[in-house]
Amino acid sequence: MVSANQEMAVYCFDTLVAHYNSEEAPPPAFDEGQHRWKLRLDEKSRQRCSVEFFPLLLVHHVSCNFECSPLFVTWKKSINGSEPRLRGCIGTLEARALINGFRDYALTSALRDRRFPPIQPKELPHLECTVSILTDYETALHYLDWEIGKHGLIIEFTDPDYNSRRSATYLPEVAAHEGWTKVETMDSLMRKAGYNGYITESLRKRIRVTRYQSTIFTMHYTDYVSYVKRIRGSPPAINGVKHGH
Repeated sequence: MVSANQEMAVYCFDTLVAHYNSEEAPPPAFDEGQHRWKLRLDEKSRQRCSVEFFPLLLVHHVSCNFECSPLFVTWKKSINGSEPRLRGCIGTLEARALINGFRDYALTSALRDRRFPPIQPKELPHLECTVSILTDYETALHYLDWEIGKHGLIIEFTDPDYNSRRSATYLPEVAAHEGWTKVETMDSLMRKAGYNGYITESLRKRIRVTRYQSTIFTMHYTDYVSYVKRIRGSPPAINGVKHGH
């Protein structure tokens, strides 16, 4: 199984820079190989999804003849050494070909995450990019059958107030970063899924939980510039961004 790596983060930066310059991004320095990968997905899951929402059921097989995986692209912004703050995070549960997947979600997460205004070129020097590849999907035995810092979660449940199905996800790093317990994580996921009613232990026990793991790689813009200078001989030129910023 492929792991997230430096070249994937570089390609996401390349894609965003190329967008601002109205040009094609350089070819990625990773290839898609011939690995065959399968993920259980229903039709609703074969859509673009934000970090706040995932479709409901994992029931059908989707096959990919190249190196394919579910993936996420996350952009964070840090100014003057401050704690990086989220600027966009969108990915997919669908097994996507890696090159097309990272190209699509690098732009979607930067420009079309509905929680944030589109990232502007002047913000690039303050950005870091994290690429995530999701692996090892398992059905949890109950809502506490997972490990903080190790597992990401997809929950699905029926809203007792409206008799409607709801679902949401958190990537593996979220609960640990927020300092949540398992119960707090689950309750937060239910709110993310749009449930506004009273959360009872009985309702928690009716949640279906799919747990997964991920590999991640994070690159700051300054490291991206250093990479480009070393590999291509000159720093990236970006419309609207002066060198040295």
